[in-house]
Amino acid sequence: MPARDRNKNLLLCAAGVLWVIGLAFGLRASLNYENAPAAPGQAPAHWPAGSKIQRDFGVPTLVVMAHPHCPCTRATLGELAVLMARVQKRVNAVVVFVVPNGVPEKWEETDLWRNAAQIPGVRVVKDPGGKEAALFGALASGQTMFYDTDGKLQFSGGITASRGHSGDNVGRSTITALLFNGKSAAKSTPVFGCYLGNPETRAKNGS
Repeated sequence: MPARDRNKNLLLCAAGVLWVIGLAFGLRASLNYENAPAAPGQAPAHWPAGSKIQRDFGVPTLVVMAHPHCPCTRATLGELAVLMARVQKRVNAVVVFVVPNGVPEKWEETDLWRNAAQIPGVRVVKDPGGKEAALFGALASGQTMFYDTDGKLQFSGGITASRGHSGDNVGRSTITALLFNGKSAAKSTPVFGCYLGNPETRAKNGS
């Protein structure tokens, strides 16, 4: 084989190896992102006195903090829909959409907002300036908190198994167990979602 052809084949082989290596690194980075939880929030042990979110004192309350433009939150809302269909009026659920200061009017009214509003038993509220997110110590979209009828925190975390993925997960199972059995082994799970972008919350949690 002529030297020119050998060199050409070597270059093609080298290019192929580099392509495979690049693909492997890309897949690894993608998997790492999907499985990397967001910074953990610090939900208060009792319902915050300063919150303007109304709750029924005779029914547990589920609070889901959400960023209206976070693609990962679509899976969270899907899991919330499954949960609400199973528990049948055993809990009041509120999805709180954080609205940063200075954004255009109706910036928060995305498909996520509409999807949340269509889930039976779910109330959707705006959180101008992220004040509620700060009170509840939430840092990431998808942070879900379960408060019992006395306003005591029983669970805080995510209700998806990884970023943007639907399916059975510990968070959803924990809330279901709390509602049907009154207890659960798990108290928290990782949250997989976008940063809520609330400087007040970041300052409160030291991150």
